[in-house]
This record gives sequence, structure tokens and C-alpha cells, in this order.
Amino acid sequence: MKAFVVTHYGPDGLEAADVPTPTAGPRDVLVDVRAASINPLDKMVRNGELKQLLKYELPFVLGHDVSGVITQVGPEVRDFKVGDEIFARARDLRIGTFAEQIAIDSGDIALKPRSLSFEEAAAVPLVALAAWQALVGLASVKPGQKVLVHAGAGGLGSTVIQVAKHLGAHVATTAHSKDVEKVRALGADEVVDYTSTDFAEVLSGYDVVLDSLGTASLEKSLTVLKPGGLAISVVGPPDPHMADQLGKPLLKPVMSLLSRKIRSRAKKLGVRYSFLFMEANGTQLKTLAALYDDGILQPVLDRTFPFTDTIEAMAYVEQGKANGKIVVTR
Repeated sequence: MKAFVVTHYGPDGLEAADVPTPTAGPRDVLVDVRAASINPLDKMVRNGELKQLLKYELPFVLGHDVSGVITQVGPEVRDFKVGDEIFARARDLRIGTFAEQIAIDSGDIALKPRSLSFEEAAAVPLVALAAWQALVGLASVKPGQKVLVHAGAGGLGSTVIQVAKHLGAHVATTAHSKDVEKVRALGADEVVDYTSTDFAEVLSGYDVVLDSLGTASLEKSLTVLKPGGLAISVVGPPDPHMADQLGKPLLKPVMSLLSRKIRSRAKKLGVRYSFLFMEANGTQLKTLAALYDDGILQPVLDRTFPFTDTIEAMAYVEQGKANGKIVVTR
């Protein structure tokens, strides 16, 4: 089958290739891929930024998000059948959605929201799960709390705004001046135009901040939290809890060292820091699918590329100009 494979780590490490069609294990489903979306995580994996934590054996097929149709089910699979339309974020070390077919653990999938096309459904698993795991899992956001979401017009930020509003939060976001109305339409109560205003000078007393921009933004975000507030980053540095998630407790000292500066800064300010290492979860996807079908959440797409142009789609995402998710379709 046709696939896009990481042959070596680096910006030029992704290549089109013919690879064997995967086989479904006892708990797996084999999926005919209809669409897959591009995430910053794909770039990080391709470039080898996570190779010390996620030990893929080169060459391997890239891609985390998928929507498609089940063509085969393993003998231990009970909740899905051939012909089901599904969507998923494939679990780490079993990724490979930039391909014509993929075998996925049935615990990672959910039935595709009926109201979404394959393209729309492929755009949401990773960002929706990240939003849910951050706001519900880590932060336990309650109605009336204040949540700041950076980069609200992006693929992740646009989803976090919607989930936070669903949870009853007052939501602020940072966005470019051209995207102010867009993020307001998604539910943002307060919008800071980062081209003209420093968010740290106008926002304060927040319960939760979700940062996807990096160290400078994260450190500044600590200052807008109320005492006991929580800053969550999806881009690092990793904290000791990540070692538990990876099942590698011996890495705790390393994770502690990597995040020592930001955790120390947070402690001095009387706030908290957590790194979100998002995990595949079919049960949570089922909950989120219902929210999409009920119109509470909506996918935000920038544009689609044909499957044959997957490398070009990756390059487009890396330019940082995407206003929503980028999807490749078959």
C-alpha cells in the first residue's frame, strides 16, 4: 500500500513509499483511511524531538489522526464491525495514519460523529482529546472559572475555547487582529490581539492557562493565574508525571530536571504547572463525538490536501499560517 514513511529523523525525513498492508491483531480493527489530519506532533516525531521517549523503529509510517471505514475486526473486538465509520487518534508507537490502511487498537477508536464528514472527523481526535484531557482531566474546570487559551484561532486553541465554554468557563484567548471575530464566534468572552497588546498586562485572576506556544509564553502565563491556578503546556517541558504515563518511572529524575525551572517559578508565584502528554482514548472520543453531533463543538478546518500531497501539507503546517486544521484526503 501507499504510505508516507519516516526513513530518518529530520525535516527531510518523510518520504512516499510502498509498504506492506498491516494486519489486525486480536484487539485491532483494520481501517481503510479516508482522511488524516496534520498535527505539530507529527513534525516533532519526524524530526526526532521525542526519540528518547518514543522509540520508533525506523522506517515507520507517520500520522496520528484518522477517519475511515473498518474493513476487518480482530477476534476479540466486540463493539465494532466491518463497515463502521470511525475516527481515532492512534496510540503512540502504533501511529501510521498517513497511509491507505492502518491497524488500530479498538480501544482507541469511536464511531465517527454522524454530522461530520470524513475530512471534518479526521481533524478533531487529537485536538479534542487534548482539550478534554487538559480541562476535564488535569484542571477539573468548573462553571464560572476563568480559562485562558493561547492561539485561539489554531487547531488546538479553537477546540479548547469550545470545550471550555461547554464546561461553563469564562474564556479568554490570544489571537491575531484578523481572527478576533472568528474566536469570538467560537465562544471566547475576551480576546487579546497579540499584535498590539501584551496579554499579561490586561489579564489576571485566571484559574487555568493552556499554552501551546513555548517557554516565553508559558513563563508569562504564570503571572496571570490566581493563587493555586494551573498552567498547562502541550509543548513542554515535561514534568515527572509524564514518566508515569510512559510507564518509565526511571525517567522521573530526568523529567524533574527538565521542568525544574518552570516548576520553581510557578511555586514562587503560588501557582502550579503541568505538562499534558495527550493519550489515545476511544471512550473519551465517544463522549466528544456526541458533543459534535449535538452542535456543541464544531471542527475548524483551514484547508485540505490530496493524500498524494501529504509532504506539502506538512510543509504548510510548518509555515505556521494554518488557521485551523490541515487535512489530507483519499
